[in-house]
Amino acid sequence: MDNHPISCQSLSKFFHVDGKQLEHQYLAHLSNFLSWDQREHAADWILFEQNIGPHLSIDETSLSQGELYTIITNKAAKGQKGAIVTIIKGTDSEQINLILRKIPRNIRHQVKEITLDMAGSMERIVKYSFPKATHVTDRFHVQKLTYDAVQEMRIQYRWEAMDLENQIMEDCKEAGYQYQPERLDNGDTLKQLLARSRYLLFKGRDKWTPSQHHRAEILFNRYPLLEKAYNLSRELAHIYSHIKEKGVAFTRLARWYEKVEKAGFKSFNTVIRTMQNHYLTILNFFDRRSTNASAEAFNAKIKAFRSQFRGVQSVDFFLFRLSNIYA
Repeated sequence: MDNHPISCQSLSKFFHVDGKQLEHQYLAHLSNFLSWDQREHAADWILFEQNIGPHLSIDETSLSQGELYTIITNKAAKGQKGAIVTIIKGTDSEQINLILRKIPRNIRHQVKEITLDMAGSMERIVKYSFPKATHVTDRFHVQKLTYDAVQEMRIQYRWEAMDLENQIMEDCKEAGYQYQPERLDNGDTLKQLLARSRYLLFKGRDKWTPSQHHRAEILFNRYPLLEKAYNLSRELAHIYSHIKEKGVAFTRLARWYEKVEKAGFKSFNTVIRTMQNHYLTILNFFDRRSTNASAEAFNAKIKAFRSQFRGVQSVDFFLFRLSNIYA
């Protein structure tokens, strides 16, 4: 029964019994929760050192009421049995390293590679608890920075368009005229053009629909700097998708970095600083093309599991059920 994520509330509806009573009976008598060897500390941490493998992922997720937990998973398990290495409350690197040091050093030293995001706490955890492991900065976090930079420019232009429209409306009102907004070739107003261009700026040109092609043509004619920023974001995506050799990637990323610097876009400042601070771990992606996608997928499973139980009433019991399936 532990291996099936079916809630006691669902069972209670089927059998017409009190849901809370059924949950209590399951917890106290039907499951092995009360004799679980990790029950005493489960709300703070659970640990399965036998699940450690040479390639791990580390990420954070929220279990209940915004409380963050750090999760380390084994990529080889592919999100199934044996995936969970540890789930630890919080993101404080010192506290998490204390828990991880319960794992014998020789086992921790077997880890060859860990994928992670760019949070400083995650880097410190990997550095001190898995000192033999190569750090790989997740490509999707890097690419997201460029997408966000492009969106920041689009939003700034939209605010400017709204301010201009408000000013014209006020002027028309004072002059006794009825305001008629400008309609572009595709029927959009300028505000609508900038609002409706959000999704096409996340995609490559080959993924655009005919209407998106038309909208993008109008958008880039009006805002050529936005097209330049969009092209920079797509060039980085192309490097990640098509370059296979680390040496080639080093050269291409350096050239891309120079282009971003020369462009001088304020919204790309965070991208520049990130490239400076994480250049080596970003390059490590091109060794095995490892990403943190498995960690993101596992987080999605936790959210689905949590939704099935309509939230987390008891963290330790929730983690007990989770570990029965994935640890």
